[in-house]
Amino acid sequence: MPASTNADPEVVADAAAERAASPWLGYALAAGGAIFFSSKGILIKFAYAEGVDPETLLALRMGLSVPVYVAIGLASVARSGTPAGLDRNVFGAAFAIGLLGYWFASYVDFLGLAYISAPFERLILFTYPLFTVLLGAAFFGQPFRLKALAAFGVSYAGLALVFTKDMQIAGLASARAGSLLVLASAVAFALYQLLAKGYIGRIGPKLFTCIAMSAAALGALIQFALVRDVGVIAGLSGKVWLIAALIALIGTILPSFLLSAALHRISAQANAAIGTVSPVATLVFAAAFLGERVTSVDVIGTALVLAGVGWFTLSEQRNRGR
Repeated sequence: MPASTNADPEVVADAAAERAASPWLGYALAAGGAIFFSSKGILIKFAYAEGVDPETLLALRMGLSVPVYVAIGLASVARSGTPAGLDRNVFGAAFAIGLLGYWFASYVDFLGLAYISAPFERLILFTYPLFTVLLGAAFFGQPFRLKALAAFGVSYAGLALVFTKDMQIAGLASARAGSLLVLASAVAFALYQLLAKGYIGRIGPKLFTCIAMSAAALGALIQFALVRDVGVIAGLSGKVWLIAALIALIGTILPSFLLSAALHRISAQANAAIGTVSPVATLVFAAAFLGERVTSVDVIGTALVLAGVGWFTLSEQRNRGR
C-alpha cells in the first residue's frame, strides 16, 4: 500500500512526517481537508451548468493551482538544495507519473461528472485503495489478502445500489459511461500511488508534487489548445472564473495543505479513517447546493462503501502491526 491513503486523487502526503503532539488539531485538519475536497465535484457541477466543457475547466483549474505548487517546490529546493536522487531519468519518470495521476485521472473524473451525480462520483473515487491492493499484487509483488476481495464486495454492493438511482435519473447509457470514466480515474490514481512511492522517497514529496503538478498542468493546457479554441478563454464570464478559482483554491490547494499539516500530527491510517467524511460531505453538499434529494438508497449505498473501505483500512492496519 502507498504511504498515503487519502480518499481523493489530488494529494500525495508524506506519512513519515508524523508527530504525536496536538492529535486533536490533526483530526480537525484532516476532517477539514476531506470536507474541502468534497466540494470539488459540487463546484464542477456548477461550472457545467454555466456551459463550460471539461477540457476548458481542467485547464483553468490546473493553470490556477499549479503556480502555488511550483513555488513550494522551488522554495524547498532553495532551502534544502537539489536532492541527490534527482537526475534526468527520475525527473522524466516523475513527469510521466504526474501525467497519469494528476492529468489523466483528473480528466476522466471531470468527464464522468458530466454524466453522474457528485455523490456517486465521490463514492467511486473513494474505492481506489482497494485497487491499489489488486494492482500491487498483480504487478508490484505486494502481498494479497482475501479480505481485500470481501471489502471489494461490500463496497461495490453499495456502488451498485447508488448506480440504480443514477440510472433512473440519467438513463442507463449515461450512468454506465460516467461510472466507467470515474472508475478509470480511481484505477489510474491507485496505479499512480504505486508508481510514485519510490520516487517520492528519492526526491521528497514536495519536489515530486511540484514536478507532477507541472506535468499535469502542461498536459491539460496542451490538450486544451489542441481540442478547443483558445480564444474561448476571453469569452468566459466572471462567474466561470470564480468557480474555477474556487476549484483551484478550495478543491485543490487548501485541502492539500490541510491534509499535509494533519499528517504532521496524526498517522496516515488515522487520516484515512477520518477521510471517510468525504463521501458523506459530498452527499450533504449535493442536497444543500444542487437540490439533489437524499434517499434511503443513497444512505445505504454510502454506508456500504464506507464499510468496505473501512474494513479494508482496519485490516491493513492490523496486519502492519503484527
